Amino acid sequence: MFGKESLRMTHQSPTLSEAQKRELHENALRIVSPGKGILAADESVGSMAKRLAQVGVENTEENRRQYRQILFSADDRINNCIGGVIFFHETLYQHSDNGVAFVKMIRDRGILVGIKVDKGVVPLAGTSGETTTQGLDGLSERCAQYKKDGAVFAKWRCVLKISDTNPSRLAITENANVLARYSSICQQHGIVPIIEPEILPDGDHDLKRSQYITEKVLAAVYKAMSDHHVYLEGTLLKPNMVTAGHSCSTKYSPEEVAMATVTALRRTVPPAVTGVAFLSGGQSEEEASVHLNAINNCPLAKPWILTFSFGRALQASALRAWRGHKENEKAATEQFIKRAEANSLACQGKYPGGDNYGDVGHRSYGSCYAY
Repeated sequence: MFGKESLRMTHQSPTLSEAQKRELHENALRIVSPGKGILAADESVGSMAKRLAQVGVENTEENRRQYRQILFSADDRINNCIGGVIFFHETLYQHSDNGVAFVKMIRDRGILVGIKVDKGVVPLAGTSGETTTQGLDGLSERCAQYKKDGAVFAKWRCVLKISDTNPSRLAITENANVLARYSSICQQHGIVPIIEPEILPDGDHDLKRSQYITEKVLAAVYKAMSDHHVYLEGTLLKPNMVTAGHSCSTKYSPEEVAMATVTALRRTVPPAVTGVAFLSGGQSEEEASVHLNAINNCPLAKPWILTFSFGRALQASALRAWRGHKENEKAATEQFIKRAEANSLACQGKYPGGDNYGDVGHRSYGSCYAY
């Protein structure tokens, strides 16, 4: 069936040594070990401006540092809840009030340090408002430097939108290839890539359409990963949960969301992938935890660790408690710990749920969110 020429074309030259593969796989496992997920503290300066504005705090470097310090100075209770923290470039080189590097504070408690390496979304010409993500130029050199500075995993976010015409085939293919190229570059430098193809919850699409689009996007992503010889055991996936659009008139139960999400993953994500750490996608803190819990209790077979990589869904209460006041720092840290513990239980299917599920009044999500 295949001639000699075809067989030569499909031959793969070795890209990683066995030792490199082992390091990548072990670090991926450590990040998502049982009961642990990821704190995404990698908001860009622009994103932090929106967050801080919501609580009346000026967006200065010092205020951003103070806020991150509140999260990073949580006590040992978070050691069993958080396996990795994603930093923004600025934060990677900041220190606590006592002069201790944030990277050291995190690493000293056995939590792995990650870094956001993409440079934001840019318009994709010839499409209806779609985007791709920039930052591949110079990525190899940046990864080498970040590895020296303590980071062992990275994150790259691509964004897709659902409408009557979107996402287009071009947007799906382009973003899949960008994610695969980024992943390959990271692995060459011993950095575990977190692959984030976020499908935004803007719109009035129902759960079925969300599931269909999620499957198409993830199928394209893993085709690209194969084409680029990415070592899947040394990667983590950060997808959206399959939820209906925010403007959809039908309300779905956590069990329906879980079934749609796990089904989409089972149809598209190879079992070799070490873990799936969901983004919260504009859900309230409680919604995100309840959905994650339902996903882990879904009766379908799940070959991956299913956990969280939350930003807002770990931080919103802490930010509201802090409001830029020194005297509120301890209360804010307690709010962060509370959400970390809730999500630790949820990724084990043991979260009993709070009393404010569906409280969408505290969704800190702007339409067409991008950073």
